[in-house]
Amino acid sequence: MTLLAALCVGVCCAALAGAALGVLPRRIGVTPRRARVPARAQLWLHQAGLTATPSQFVGASIALGAAALLAVAAMTGSVFVAIVPALSLALLPRSYYSRRRRLRMRAVQAAWPDGLRDLLASIAAGRSLTQAVNALSTTGPPALRDAFARFPELARVLGTVPALDVVKEELSDPTSDRVLEVLMLAHERGGTIVRTILEDLATATTADLKLLEELETEGLEMRINARAVVVLPWLVLVALTVRPGPFRDYYRTGAGVATLAVAAALSLVGVVLLDRLGRQHDEQRVLQRHGSGW
Repeated sequence: MTLLAALCVGVCCAALAGAALGVLPRRIGVTPRRARVPARAQLWLHQAGLTATPSQFVGASIALGAAALLAVAAMTGSVFVAIVPALSLALLPRSYYSRRRRLRMRAVQAAWPDGLRDLLASIAAGRSLTQAVNALSTTGPPALRDAFARFPELARVLGTVPALDVVKEELSDPTSDRVLEVLMLAHERGGTIVRTILEDLATATTADLKLLEELETEGLEMRINARAVVVLPWLVLVALTVRPGPFRDYYRTGAGVATLAVAAALSLVGVVLLDRLGRQHDEQRVLQRHGSGW
């Protein structure tokens, strides 16, 4: 019975981790739309700074959840008490790297005003646009150096505009989309108006980023409190059932299992509601290439 329960929890951990990352088992004859899911998941991992594949990431999450299930079940003497903590730890890598991805993308966004000013300075000094963008990979802000690290090589092989398009799709960020589209247009048409456009774009980007930072700061405390409200009761439950006694005995009975099932369901509903209420919707990309598959 314990082995069957552990197996069921493992399958649930796999399903939840896969759903959270957007990677689920694929059936034979999958449609092209569903075939794009692994590409989006791989892009997500790339933006988070990981070189692992989606299947490796999901497998590591499952292994972490299974290890937590065995450890907590051994301490408390109940597989059912260990289910929610195991699921929480299985989803922990996704939460951690989601935050890391968001910070990396925010760093790129925050670097654009300085990056645009560097481009303006290079163009004012008589450099071509390609040379100015090449300079970003060596002398630009650190976040843009990483983003444009491959640009010089891509520009030599593909050309400036296709290379900028590749960088744009790797970043997959609305702010970067606007800047890079302007750079592509500037390279194709040129003219003195380019400097004016870049100056206006730098000013507008700075204002947008300032507003975004204020919104994130105001919602940070509420998100921390919401997560604590969900996690703390289960930590108390684990502490109560670590040693033999009436609490451990009760949660081994049918009534105790039913109580845990109801509590887990309520916790799940609470997590979903908190996620929806506290979700920060990213700006939609309206300048992406329709054929990119992302």
